[in-house]
Amino acid sequence: MSEEAQLLALADQTLWVIALIAAPVLVATLVVGLVVGIIQAATSVNEQSLSFIPKLAVSALVLVVLGAAMMGLLADFTREIMDQIAGIAA
Repeated sequence: MSEEAQLLALADQTLWVIALIAAPVLVATLVVGLVVGIIQAATSVNEQSLSFIPKLAVSALVLVVLGAAMMGLLADFTREIMDQIAGIAA
């Protein structure tokens, strides 16, 4: 495989890993923000902290629950990159 193809494959894999790490937090925050927004629209309560606090709490909860899996994925990816660098240098 050519060097350009290896770099493109690495860039593609990097984007997938970033998406897999960021998606759980972003999706959970999006869902909570949507639910709180609907509740605020229905009750005509427009308090800024009412939407911020639940999103912060859900983000923290997702990081506590899935943080180890996210870091494991990142560690595996980093290990694989280091192996590829060692293979190229050899």
